[in-house]
Amino acid sequence: MSEQVSNQAGAGDPPAISRAEWLLVLPLAAGVIVVMLAALSYKVFELDRYFIPKELALNIVGMIVALVFAFRLRVLRGDLIDGLIAVFIAWSILAAVFATNHWLAQRAIGVSVSSALVFWGARHVSSQQMARTLIGAAVFAAIAAAITSLAQAYGVESVWFTLARAPGGTLGNRNFIAHVVAIALPFAVWCALTTKRSIIAFWWTIGVGILAATIVLSRSRAAYLAVALTLVISLPLFLVSRKYWRETRVGGRLARILLVTMLGGTIAVILPNTLEWKSDSPYLDSARNVVDYESGSGRGRIAQYQNSLKIVSADPIFGAGPGNWPVRYPRFAPGGDPSLADNGMTANPWPSSDWVAFISERGAVAAVSLLAVFAVLFFGSLRKWRDLPSYEHILMRIALAGTVVATMVVSAFDAVLLLPAPAFLVWLTFGAATASPQRRNTVDLASRRWRHARFAVVVLAALSTIRSAAQVMAMSNVGTGARTAGWVAAARLDPGSYRINQRLADIYAGHRQCAKSRPYARQALSLFPNSLPARRTARRCGIRR
Repeated sequence: MSEQVSNQAGAGDPPAISRAEWLLVLPLAAGVIVVMLAALSYKVFELDRYFIPKELALNIVGMIVALVFAFRLRVLRGDLIDGLIAVFIAWSILAAVFATNHWLAQRAIGVSVSSALVFWGARHVSSQQMARTLIGAAVFAAIAAAITSLAQAYGVESVWFTLARAPGGTLGNRNFIAHVVAIALPFAVWCALTTKRSIIAFWWTIGVGILAATIVLSRSRAAYLAVALTLVISLPLFLVSRKYWRETRVGGRLARILLVTMLGGTIAVILPNTLEWKSDSPYLDSARNVVDYESGSGRGRIAQYQNSLKIVSADPIFGAGPGNWPVRYPRFAPGGDPSLADNGMTANPWPSSDWVAFISERGAVAAVSLLAVFAVLFFGSLRKWRDLPSYEHILMRIALAGTVVATMVVSAFDAVLLLPAPAFLVWLTFGAATASPQRRNTVDLASRRWRHARFAVVVLAALSTIRSAAQVMAMSNVGTGARTAGWVAAARLDPGSYRINQRLADIYAGHRQCAKSRPYARQALSLFPNSLPARRTARRCGIRR
């Protein structure tokens, strides 16, 4: 979406940058950096100590964008992509109504709504310089996160890092950082190729080398495959587009980028690190097994996908509800399923694929709408190159195509768009790369029909922000988990936390205080009905399901 900007200057002058546009660009650029680096030190909340503060940062930015759209803009323009995203969001909200665990549904909807607002906010910019600023901020944020991963790999210890799934840096998991890097890589190359100053191009090239080294050390097969397919798509496009940039410095810079990329990957393998891989040749083994889905985790993924489709057959319209895959999956998984832990719950709170999650949690309409967004973005990036004003725009189209491919690959094998950090990165770059005031369909925000829609979006964004802030406060009340009073205060702030409610139920049941245990046991059981610990505690205190 984009504001209709009046330009009193000559037709050839660049469009004026409005105050509303500045109010969007600043929080978007700062927010993507914060969301990559935000983490908490409370290790009792492993994974959530990374996700929740990042969700808070994403939701705050989404709320700012919603407020700017509601109170600073009067006319917006949209196209097919905007309409498809609107359908995805609307259908997801409908699916949330029928979810078992509405707390998880609200949290998942918050990520989706805020991500859409980030996309629309980035799409609002009217100048190439503003779009470059947003893309540069996104790439810089990914490089900063990659540096924290490298720091952990080479021996830096910090309360913000976790040893499980190292080197995850401030994302907490080596696969997550690898996804972010693979997604950011095409536009990192674009930044290095198109910047005007040679010294800036040098630093962006170093950044590409950092991203390459991080991908190698991550041993993420999804990221390896994403980079490989991105190259397969991008290299022919570079050759086709060569006639548009032959007289510029792009060729020399591209050669230097390829050299630095190879050096970064080689140094990462040779330089001794603190990662304790079991294999004698871990990086070569990962490269060899990148498409192996007949054994190990690959075979487990296939089994998980097949069992998740049973949720779709049970409710093809709305699925399990946003965020409710871990609530419903144990009912459809056979014994011995590697996706299940020994407590009757899933080992991870999401399936090993965004697309499996979207179709099983939100139904076919939402999944197809979002898939169509990616298809329109990809094929749209290959069209009408001759109508573009400069080679920079053509290279941006190539970077966009590469980013779409990378995102599709990693999200096919892991959770990406479900998580705040990679979702922010993806939708910010997509929005900035497709920013244009030329979209045809006009939306009059001042009309009564859209006034209610504006209000609803602001309320949704505000509720998500408040919920995320309450979760952060709940985690801080618990701290190290030593005091019961801290857990009680945390339960008041975050009644939707299974971990907090189950912990309190166990504490009071262990002291034979079932009167105090029952409310928390009932809440834990309502959140995850298949949880074996919740069932045991409920039976211990005489609660019938």
